[in-house]
Amino acid sequence: MPEPLKNLLHQALVGDMADRIAAHAPAFDRDRFIALATRGLDALELMERSALIRDALFATLPEDFPQATAILTASLPASGRPGLTGWMLLPVNQFIAVRGPAHFELGLDLLKALTPHFTAEYGIRPFIHREQQRALTIISGWVGDPDRHVRRLASEGTRPRLPWAMRLPQLVKDPAPILPILTALIDDPEDYVRRSVANSLNDIAKDHPDLVATFIAGQIENASEERRRLLKHASRTLLKKGHAQALANFGFGAAASLQCELRLITGEVMFGDGLDFAIRVTNAGKAAQSVMIDYAIHHMKADGSLSPKVFKCKTILLAPGQSQAIERRHAMRPITTRRYYPGQHRIAILVNGAESASESFILKMPSPKPA
Repeated sequence: MPEPLKNLLHQALVGDMADRIAAHAPAFDRDRFIALATRGLDALELMERSALIRDALFATLPEDFPQATAILTASLPASGRPGLTGWMLLPVNQFIAVRGPAHFELGLDLLKALTPHFTAEYGIRPFIHREQQRALTIISGWVGDPDRHVRRLASEGTRPRLPWAMRLPQLVKDPAPILPILTALIDDPEDYVRRSVANSLNDIAKDHPDLVATFIAGQIENASEERRRLLKHASRTLLKKGHAQALANFGFGAAASLQCELRLITGEVMFGDGLDFAIRVTNAGKAAQSVMIDYAIHHMKADGSLSPKVFKCKTILLAPGQSQAIERRHAMRPITTRRYYPGQHRIAILVNGAESASESFILKMPSPKPA
């Protein structure tokens, strides 16, 4: 069983933090920092632990932010010398998020220096929220930085709906200000950066599907293979929803000439087993067709209603009159993000975004073991 996330911030790590800060700040009260940062630490969850350590930094670093910045900058790793790195920097992110925006450029410079050693996505967002245009003007200057982590911060830190940090409501409403940043990074030499660009575009597509589909249409002509992969990953939500422009961007036309048959191997599935099914897709048209086949499992909820979840299946090219048979098993097993209920569920096959066949099946739960 994996270690709980909260254990990433532990008492030994606090001691290491204290040593690495004290090495560059003789006046730093190492013992007081450790006492404050570990008081009740073990009873807390990850972000609560980080906030406790952040508060210990508030109490022991200089109140003058430029002085605190000088200490924290000196405490980062340099020239093979150990320094603050990894999860030690989560509470430092929180420290900068609170005190940095009052010293705007200095705070952003510190986050830029920090990000090669641990992500600065958390700390950067209060700056964008406070003064969006000012922040984006500075961040836009990072897209040509030689450090890939800094370039990635320019795209990842500006994501409107970054899952693990504060949402940026102004950019959710109008993402246009970050499109130049994403455009500048779309052909970045690092896949690490390009995937961040794709994730940001996918975020935007949840609120502005037509905007993203049109943006991608303008980027896909004569695109390299790397760029096409990025753009397809960026379109994943739109493709699953069958957005017409998004489908057309990748050569998936209307499904009118495509015929689909679905057969369930069994109409009942025991939880812990799998749903076995077979699909046959036929191109009844007079021209070759690119075909994207997905399937949606409509899970029963506690109130008896159904909630769909789309899964990728296969992408194929069918000549006129050609058929393709596909067999799949969908596991119905415990996962942390879903609670299963017994009863009637449904599977639907999506061909180029359109529901083309469906069948119901019964999910059965095993009898409880006797006490």
